[in-house]
Amino acid sequence: MATAVKRKKSGEEPVVSSMMSGLGLDSIGDLSGLLSDPENGPAEAGPQHIALDLIDEDPNQPRHADNPGFSKESLAELAETIRLRGVKTPISLRDNKDQPGRYIINHGARRFRATKVAGKDTIPAFIDNDYLEVDQVIENLQRNELTPREIADYIGRELAKGKKKGEIAKELGKSPAFVTQHVTLLDLPEPIAQAFQTGRTNDVTLINELTKAYKSDDGAVTAWLAGPNQDITRGTVKQLRDFIDAESRGRVIEEDESEIDAEQISAEEEAVDRQKPEAKVADPDKLKKAIVLVRHDGRQGRLLLKKRPASHGFAWIRLDDDGAEFEADLSSVELVAVIEG
Repeated sequence: MATAVKRKKSGEEPVVSSMMSGLGLDSIGDLSGLLSDPENGPAEAGPQHIALDLIDEDPNQPRHADNPGFSKESLAELAETIRLRGVKTPISLRDNKDQPGRYIINHGARRFRATKVAGKDTIPAFIDNDYLEVDQVIENLQRNELTPREIADYIGRELAKGKKKGEIAKELGKSPAFVTQHVTLLDLPEPIAQAFQTGRTNDVTLINELTKAYKSDDGAVTAWLAGPNQDITRGTVKQLRDFIDAESRGRVIEEDESEIDAEQISAEEEAVDRQKPEAKVADPDKLKKAIVLVRHDGRQGRLLLKKRPASHGFAWIRLDDDGAEFEADLSSVELVAVIEG
């Protein structure tokens, strides 16, 4: 059924008003007035201009005072743009529960400081009371505005709360290895900590490599870092680790040979004690300790005579160039010499 639209004649009661009265809704009042009244309508979603003297910085914010973004020069540059064009991106605040009427910065401390330098009295801001410390960290991580030490300090605080590394990694959207690497920065050996804090390297991977090397040979790493012109790069750190590994293998070989010597001497001393009082004459045709030199795939080594092979026709070999030990088929081994050790 078609419905005609009734037009309002001059002097007549408005159609809408008449309909509302008939429906018993006249007590609501003028809907058009309600919709146009900002006092009663929904609040507009937009930033507020908050007085700077009502805002406090978060004492637990992830960026430290020595962050490059907080330097005097960096803030001065930002302040100049704010004087000319204002703050284009509002900062985020939350209510200060300990001091009603005041606010704490969620994110935007650098803009807040620069606005002060620019001589402004207010700053545009959104009020967000559902903001967590992890949100600050994530936002700064996405902007690459956190130093490795600042990231490590945050992770340390979360670990102190009882969180697991995997849980922290998931919250940050990073891998567990990322968290583990930064945890290392919380307890660095003194020489490495000094190199890190003085900016000789900010590469977390290199710091971890140096820490591993320090555990193997603290003296070598300390002396290496003490070099006034020593560059810390991936290449130089690898050379350092290779040197320490080679030295370590050399010490192991020497210790093994010393142990064999000690066993041999002990056995000979026992034999002497069992002999008659007359002195024992050494047999020139016998070797006190035989060392069997061999070659395998063009690399020289020696047989490990005290290490039992898995089956006949095999023997254990230690290569001279890198100290590697493995079991080889004797058909592939060339005998080089038998000498006295």
